[in-house]
Amino acid sequence: MSDEGESKSLLSRTRKGMGSDELGLDSKIGTGHRPLPELKGPPPLRPFGLVLHHDGRFSHEEAPIQNRRLREHFERHVEYLPEEVKYIVRLKHFRGEVEIEEAAFFVREIDLEAGEVVLSDGTREGLETESLETSPIDGALLCRVKRALHADGLLARFMHGAQADFMNAVEFEGENLVIELAGRRLPIPALAEFD
Repeated sequence: MSDEGESKSLLSRTRKGMGSDELGLDSKIGTGHRPLPELKGPPPLRPFGLVLHHDGRFSHEEAPIQNRRLREHFERHVEYLPEEVKYIVRLKHFRGEVEIEEAAFFVREIDLEAGEVVLSDGTREGLETESLETSPIDGALLCRVKRALHADGLLARFMHGAQADFMNAVEFEGENLVIELAGRRLPIPALAEFD
């Protein structure tokens, strides 16, 4: 019997109610009806070589990411997952774990009138001057943001322009340093940057 005749014969037997068991195919190829594992949310996250460096650069497997649009997308889509205690980036439906060298968010601007910082992900947060500290890497200013995601807050690093604007607004009040934010004069903790 030709291949065409054989497939017509198989088709006609199947239409007449003969299942694959009656054809003896189950033992050869299986039914394909194994129960699927129950899926609960996205697959577990694993590092895939993406690193966010202390100065805001991204690299993948030690090669710098040079595509400006991709870098900007990553900056805007860094997220912290409190349940998994991990940072991720999203790219459409893909989400991948990102290794953070120091801070996952960067202060792009400081709005002194509102008392807020504008972060790399496009959000605005009130600046908590008591959370200010300096980077052990190079002395850049760091602050805590996103306390709704983590009780201690997550680190945000001041970029050069935002840090310069902050420093220009700092004043002496007697022996102490203060800054005016949202119409209030707030003390600044003793930082190595100011010593």
